[in-house]
Amino acid sequence: KLPLTVEEILDFGESNRELFIKSSTYSIIPITVTEVGLTISWIFSSDPKSISFSVVYQESEDTPLDQCKVLIPMTRCNSHKETIRGQVKVRNSGIYTLIFDNTFSRFISKRVFYHLTVERPVIYDGSDFP
Repeated sequence: KLPLTVEEILDFGESNRELFIKSSTYSIIPITVTEVGLTISWIFSSDPKSISFSVVYQESEDTPLDQCKVLIPMTRCNSHKETIRGQVKVRNSGIYTLIFDNTFSRFISKRVFYHLTVERPVIYDGSDFP
């Protein structure tokens, strides 16, 4: 799957996307970011049962996986019971990859419903003063 761009995420609108993750596999959502200072936010839930989630940063597609920086370590989420929300601040341009991991589940496939947003920082320019 091709990495998403910030513009494509901005085009998501309010709609949720769905991933189907088979048992013993994982699914990734790579997001290519060229603009520093953005905030990438996510909301997700899973059905049935829990899913593991992680976020890693890769300087470029050529960066070896062992040199990727783990921003959010792999965490088992009870996203079938509550909606999981989170965000990362873009400090460097590169590829920010969301990982939904179902490798711990030997028999049960999961559906993940997710929504992504990107926010640009509000820069105050003082233009509303007379």
